[in-house]
Amino acid sequence: MSRINTNIGALNALKSLNDINGRLSVGQLRLATGKRINSAADDAAGFSIAKKFNARSQGLGQALANIGSAKNLMAVAEGHLNNILDILTQMKTKVTQAADDSLGTQERNAIKAELEQLGSQIDLEVNQATWNSNSIFGTGNSTTGSASSVMFRFQIGSGSSSTNDVLKFDLLRKANVSLESGNTNFKANGLRVSIGTAGRAVSSNASARALMSNIDTAIADVSEALSYIGSVVNRLTYQETSLTVARTNTDSARSRIEDADMAYEQLEATKLQILQQTASAMLAQANASPQIIMQLFQ
Repeated sequence: MSRINTNIGALNALKSLNDINGRLSVGQLRLATGKRINSAADDAAGFSIAKKFNARSQGLGQALANIGSAKNLMAVAEGHLNNILDILTQMKTKVTQAADDSLGTQERNAIKAELEQLGSQIDLEVNQATWNSNSIFGTGNSTTGSASSVMFRFQIGSGSSSTNDVLKFDLLRKANVSLESGNTNFKANGLRVSIGTAGRAVSSNASARALMSNIDTAIADVSEALSYIGSVVNRLTYQETSLTVARTNTDSARSRIEDADMAYEQLEATKLQILQQTASAMLAQANASPQIIMQLFQ
């Protein structure tokens, strides 16, 4: 108390006040952001782990979005195939009618004209079945070199494994569709129902029955393709549920490491605010203590 050149009491009070101010600043930042770790310095190991969990969560979220897009693509394919199936059913009715010898040439020609229009509509359905400018059913003919692949690879996981994280959608091969040789799509010619092609006609009972057999095969192929689409959609649904659970658990793990306990942080902030006031008061008293020396000079 008799030395005034260095006020040890005031220095200790100042050190304590600075420490409290620093801790209070960190607490206020955590309350403002809701995060316990706001920089790598807060928890180096926790920061690294939390960022890895966050990256995985974001990847799972995008995989879920990919599954949604894949389901939408499946819906487009299913819609067009259902239309084609309805058209084939109508063609079957008309060809069955044409096979009856009670009809004359004029009546069969009228049926032929209607069948040609129905076949053109099948081709139009195939051409309209696109997703982001990609043909779902494929286009062209392999014999002309203009055929395009109908293989789609859906990224349904956040990893790089081609087995577990990628779903391959191949409507022709996986659905065991038997198109006419050289064709790679569901157009009328590929389904062997194009009128006037390769002897397909309805000018007689025999030709109509031959076309009827082709239509039956086409209906079976389109139905098989629809069944395959249904199985793919079911798998996507199960994967969607699995990824949702995985993402929830990943976010939970990251939250335990990175997020702040708001109740605890508010409790600490209140305590530090009180300590800040008491430290300031003690610093003021410590600064005033050396003034007692002046009484020695009276």
